[in-house]
Amino acid sequence: EDFLNLIFKAMRKDSLNSSHPVSSAVQSSEQIEEMFDALSYIKGASLLLMLKHYLGKDVFQAGIEMYLHNHNYGSARSDDLWDSMNEITNGTLDVKKLMKTWILHKGFPLVTVVRKGKIISVQQEKFLYCVDPENWTSDASFLWHIPLTYITSSCNLTHCTNAYLLDQKSGM
Repeated sequence: EDFLNLIFKAMRKDSLNSSHPVSSAVQSSEQIEEMFDALSYIKGASLLLMLKHYLGKDVFQAGIEMYLHNHNYGSARSDDLWDSMNEITNGTLDVKKLMKTWILHKGFPLVTVVRKGKIISVQQEKFLYCVDPENWTSDASFLWHIPLTYITSSCNLTHCTNAYLLDQKSGM
């Protein structure tokens, strides 16, 4: 419950136009200090949990182990973790491409789901909690690769969860 409360606090901060990406280029030590805030840590942890849920516990664990093995006693860049995950998924999913949409964009998407009969459509747009007209910038170009999981009525006890990657503004 404590972590969930932290996630919602971070999401509120991240939903402001004054937010910042989890990862960005820095030019000064002040910018480095600004990056290491609760938003970066909590959003980063949430993104790793999202990835773990989408890939599955075993695949995610194998990717983490490969990353730690490959960079044992060395340094690493943020792409190194995604590269290790890509190795584990054998090219079935471009984890780096998926995760860069989350760590390089500030904010997060609002996903709208509409059901018309048996047809389900989904659409994404940037969520903003409070728009300050003086500091507002258009984020129409923001596009996240959103792993969506769902359960259908034809679910059996051994496999209930299906997955869909929303990597466009809308999809069906």
